[in-house]
Amino acid sequence: MKISRRIIVWLLGASLGTVSIWAGTAMGETAFKDTPSGARALPGDVLPPFGGIDPDGTFHATPRDVPAGFNMGPNRPPESTARGPSLAVAITAAEAALNVCRDAGYRVGVAVIDSAGKARVLLNADGTDGSHGFVAMRKAEAALAFDKPSSEVNDLAQKDKSVLKRVTLAMLLDGGAVPLHVGSTVVGAIGVSGSAGKIIGAQDEACARAGRDAVAAQLK
Repeated sequence: MKISRRIIVWLLGASLGTVSIWAGTAMGETAFKDTPSGARALPGDVLPPFGGIDPDGTFHATPRDVPAGFNMGPNRPPESTARGPSLAVAITAAEAALNVCRDAGYRVGVAVIDSAGKARVLLNADGTDGSHGFVAMRKAEAALAFDKPSSEVNDLAQKDKSVLKRVTLAMLLDGGAVPLHVGSTVVGAIGVSGSAGKIIGAQDEACARAGRDAVAAQLK
């Protein structure tokens, strides 16, 4: 089945100054490409160009004949080979961080990411509004990119314009995240958000360090 050439343009706000475009030709001639959600989107936060609506309300139906390569079925190769904590290790780290904060009286969210910045685990404690895990991931993105605790990146960004230029719209520089290492190589990061306190991010970062320490010997 053929479809006419079309271009779906997602306008995500003049304040972001970003436009993401997907162009499709005849069905099967061009594989579908996931459409980034915008400049503030977290790594991995992508959507297919069908099954949803445009900002103007236009619905793009899921095609009946999916192009080859878009859905390879079961037992397909890994989508990512980026180095990072295994799922089991990431869960252990996240739970350790969450529990340390809980024992201190705080409900938080925790994010563990791999070396490509993709989420391995997002956890939100009971009683949170669910936002903290995503904030924690943004802190973790900063810790990963700079291979430093996010609190240190915050300090550097205020003094060094070259550091500030490397900060992306997907990052948050508040304290609360630390990188994960195997030897001297950074393989991911863990971030925590939600404990607040007199020094913003200080308790979050203490919990993140506890999560990192809980799995330091298990990282490979």
